[in-house]
Amino acid sequence: MIFDGRTVLVTGGAGGIGRAIARGFAREGATVVLAGRDETALTGAVKEIGPERADHVVADVTDTSGVARMVETVAARHGRLHVAVNNAGILSATGPLADVDEDAWDDVLAVNLTGVFLSMKHEIAHMRGNGGGTIVNVASNIGAHVRRPGLAAYAASKAAVSALTRAAALDHIADGVRINAVSPGASDTPMSLLPGETRAERAERMRTAAPSGRVADTSEVAETVLWLASDASSHVVGHDLVVDGGATA
Repeated sequence: MIFDGRTVLVTGGAGGIGRAIARGFAREGATVVLAGRDETALTGAVKEIGPERADHVVADVTDTSGVARMVETVAARHGRLHVAVNNAGILSATGPLADVDEDAWDDVLAVNLTGVFLSMKHEIAHMRGNGGGTIVNVASNIGAHVRRPGLAAYAASKAAVSALTRAAALDHIADGVRINAVSPGASDTPMSLLPGETRAERAERMRTAAPSGRVADTSEVAETVLWLASDASSHVVGHDLVVDGGATA
């Protein structure tokens, strides 16, 4: 129960990696607040994890006033915010760069990059005035670590998250706020499926496409996030930890 007595905020917490992260923190004793735009999905995730350990707040990470309210709500309900995991992200604006729609580009940058900036801005403001805290940003192995055809917008946004994480870590470690990132590779979520592909077809493709021969289970990414947020990694600052089974080794 390494997070007993701590409050953890997970953006994009309703599904996939975010839900696995929330489950992991709850299992280790934390009170977890899941944030996102879909209240139905959020309430379903809270029910699965258990209302005695989980809570939710509806928030859009691209709206600064909404993000401020998100952090304020967490503090009002649970006393303070100890850990934040900025996981909300989208995969769109795919295809050759010259063919990418400008509005789709703006959407990817707004959620994946500006959303992390706004979340950190308000989380850090709370943490540095309340005894410090830890932040883990979810980037991707696509971006700073490897590129793939047709994913220029996503790669640019996630590479920027990696750089933003390091810069923010240097800015705020003296405030008692420790910031790192995790960069998952292909994981067992719909985002890793090709159009029209089944999970069985993906498994067959990954036998040769990935050095590990498979996608990551979401729990494997979650355990990495828990370690980065825990006291066990207390001297790890401004690191971007890749979890991709050797795909970018």
